[in-house]
Amino acid sequence: MDPIKTEIVVVGAGPGGYAAAFYAADLGKKVILIERDARLGGVCLNRGCIPSKALLYATHQITSARDSEHRGITFAAPTVDLTKLRTWKESILTKLGGGIAQLAKLRNVEVIKGKAYFEGSQTLRIETDKGQQFLSYEQAIIAVGSLPALPKAFDLGNPRVMTSTEALEIEDIPENLLVVGGGYIGMEMGTVYAALGSKIVMVEALDALIAGADADLARPVIANAKKCFKEIRLKTKVGKMATVGKQIKVEMEFEGKKVTELYDRVLVSVGRKANSADLGLENTKVVLDEKGFIKVNAQQQTDDPHIYAIGDIVGGILLAHKAHKEARIAVEVIHGEPSAFENVVMPAVVFTDPELAWCGLTEAEAKEKGVQYEVAKFPWAASGRALSFDRTDGVTKMLIDPETERILGVGICGAGAGELIAEAVLAMEMGATARDIALTVHPHPTLSETMMECAETFYGHATHTFTKKKTEH
Repeated sequence: MDPIKTEIVVVGAGPGGYAAAFYAADLGKKVILIERDARLGGVCLNRGCIPSKALLYATHQITSARDSEHRGITFAAPTVDLTKLRTWKESILTKLGGGIAQLAKLRNVEVIKGKAYFEGSQTLRIETDKGQQFLSYEQAIIAVGSLPALPKAFDLGNPRVMTSTEALEIEDIPENLLVVGGGYIGMEMGTVYAALGSKIVMVEALDALIAGADADLARPVIANAKKCFKEIRLKTKVGKMATVGKQIKVEMEFEGKKVTELYDRVLVSVGRKANSADLGLENTKVVLDEKGFIKVNAQQQTDDPHIYAIGDIVGGILLAHKAHKEARIAVEVIHGEPSAFENVVMPAVVFTDPELAWCGLTEAEAKEKGVQYEVAKFPWAASGRALSFDRTDGVTKMLIDPETERILGVGICGAGAGELIAEAVLAMEMGATARDIALTVHPHPTLSETMMECAETFYGHATHTFTKKKTEH
């Protein structure tokens, strides 16, 4: 059988892969998109961003109803139908996956369901339900993503030990749930299960939760987690796990003592690893780093001139919107345009309650790099909009260059912070100064005003809070 020929093949149909395929097709290229899952969308749509946000929204209704009692509105205790909850969540994924498939068809992007294996720098073997297919191409874009890490010591072959993939299925509501890892995945899924009624014990090997965020911004998130979770243990090392009947026996060491406890389920959220195994990359010139991620340059080019790579598989921060940006860059470079992943302002969002979002430099990074900065903060306790729905636990923070007054970084903790951070990203991409933001009229009453008033505090004239007036240069 003669191989299928195409200009561009994209391996992996996640937010990076399908974005690359669609953009290349829009630019007139013949594109084939390969995906081994039955539904397009990758980890983000099927086992990550989308289902987790759906469950966070659904379970937030429980806490929101409970918290309304002091306003004089009281609801009966909720009943949870897990089958209906799963069906509703699945319906969202089905709609989105079907939408991506329809967009592929409209763009004449051929989708092949199967597992891709590189036979060489310009040849792929695809294992499909109908047998093997071979494909020759001019350029390939690898977008196969990552998968949850599960250390061997925790891999008991017992479904009660879950990664985020299994946790998102909500098979049951465990009475006692151990969450190993206090990063964004552990915090988000812990929030979901706590709202459903699980008693959560969270353990973290480091001395702080949500590594990467500034400690002052993470504080409201941690304060809320302490109210919702049974216990949070920092600087805790988890040792062995074993199956004991219908529970998991866990050995751990914290506060200088070793303890053994039983849990109904354990969620292991200790990071993600590259999905680079069994791709046939050894038959190409592609080079992997020591962790199995593909090495690329600023143009998303690998060491093989015919192969590009984007998204989680190239490491760095593992975010869907990073993959989307890298997809654009790879396609533009293939199309002969000058494009590079350089000086890109990349936002990060943790969808806890409250949400936590930031872009640019954090204060910790600025200190580490020796960057001169001044901090401006606006507490949400001074926001009429935040007061109107009882969410004064937020804060908006800016790092500002004291000489140029350019924005170096923005962090927001509060309800809807993930939506608000986009203004900060745009401001930084456009090279805005604090004065630019302070002079931009924001609608009242909104949380967006906290950006304006935060910038105004830098100059000492925020309307709804008092700060010492900045000395003019």
